[in-house]
Amino acid sequence: MPLTAAQKRFLRSRAHHLKPVVMVGQHGLGENILSEVEIALDAHELIKVKIAAGRDERAAITRAILDSSGAELVLTIGQMSVLFRRNEKKPKILLPKQ
Repeated sequence: MPLTAAQKRFLRSRAHHLKPVVMVGQHGLGENILSEVEIALDAHELIKVKIAAGRDERAAITRAILDSSGAELVLTIGQMSVLFRRNEKKPKILLPKQ
């Protein structure tokens, strides 16, 4: 389900005060990082991921996380990426319709 512009704007406002839940460091993206992302998305639906790497590498890591988790990219600023994935069993965030 692709997010609309209004939904992304709403999620950006919700994510503003969040702290990064998952941090990708010098060792890059591993299975343990991907499983942490899965757990965090199931628990919170909206998370921040901090990626300490170069610009091109950050984009590749973000794409790999999105492909593996099925999440939607809400925003990327510098080393921070904001991801959203609806928890179908226990939704926590009610998105605007438009």
